[in-house]
Amino acid sequence: MQQSIQLGPVTVWPGQLAGKYPDGNQVIVHGSDSIAVFDTPLVAQTLPEASGFASADLVILGHVHEDHMAGLGMLQQVPLHVHHGDLDAARSWAGLAAHYGYTASVLDPLHDKIVREFRYTPRPDALGYDDGAVWDLGGVQVRAVHMPGHTSGHCVLLVEPHGIAFIGDIDLSSFGPYYGDATSSLAAFRVTLERIARLPASCWITSHHKGVIRERAEFLQLLEAFADRLRAREARLLSLLGNGPQTLAQLAQSRVVYRPEASELWINAAEERSIAQHLDELLQSGQVRQDGDCFMLSA
Repeated sequence: MQQSIQLGPVTVWPGQLAGKYPDGNQVIVHGSDSIAVFDTPLVAQTLPEASGFASADLVILGHVHEDHMAGLGMLQQVPLHVHHGDLDAARSWAGLAAHYGYTASVLDPLHDKIVREFRYTPRPDALGYDDGAVWDLGGVQVRAVHMPGHTSGHCVLLVEPHGIAFIGDIDLSSFGPYYGDATSSLAAFRVTLERIARLPASCWITSHHKGVIRERAEFLQLLEAFADRLRAREARLLSLLGNGPQTLAQLAQSRVVYRPEASELWINAAEERSIAQHLDELLQSGQVRQDGDCFMLSA
């Protein structure tokens, strides 16, 4: 395990390979009255007692996905707070399955996988919060800023007055934004990418990959590159359609979002869902037209 990173009242415990999926970076906030943990990635299962994780008074999820719930089983009696947009996904497998939106042929093996690899534990007791929710930890406050797109309930958790922003799966990776689930939204993600640049923060923590970014100039550079992946995907899609009419399934098979060698259970479904949202935008802008099941460039 890497050494922890201390940022005032915030401790970051990096996961394996800088929190690359399937792991993540664990954030723990120590106030004078309470300890809060943000998400519970795989690394949570191996933290030392001195980390304070096992002594947490509350857990706040920035959003719900299997890799952010891996340590919830260790904190069964600790109040769990989840944005209302993701609340059902935290409370039951049925809610999480609807959140993903995949077919039964994907969901059945996926359930077995996340139980086995992430110790998936539903939390029917999860409490809902809204945009602007504040938790007072004693001398330190946590404020939720709703930043949807990755999921409908995805939030940035801002530690005040220190200006430390846990930005979750706005992870600034070279892969780019993920919006391939049933509750994801490309349109909402675009708005979020504009809003997050104006967030009153001086330090940013991602769930995966980049970890801690301390300089605004670096953050803005990484954010621009992250957003550029949307433009690259659109250009790839238009290039494929330049070869002639294609169905959504054919476009997904050619891979616009994922690399050809990627093979996780959900990738085909997420690829189709992501491409479909780009096609909706291109149809609306008039760059693409549809004839039956086929999409083609407008004349």
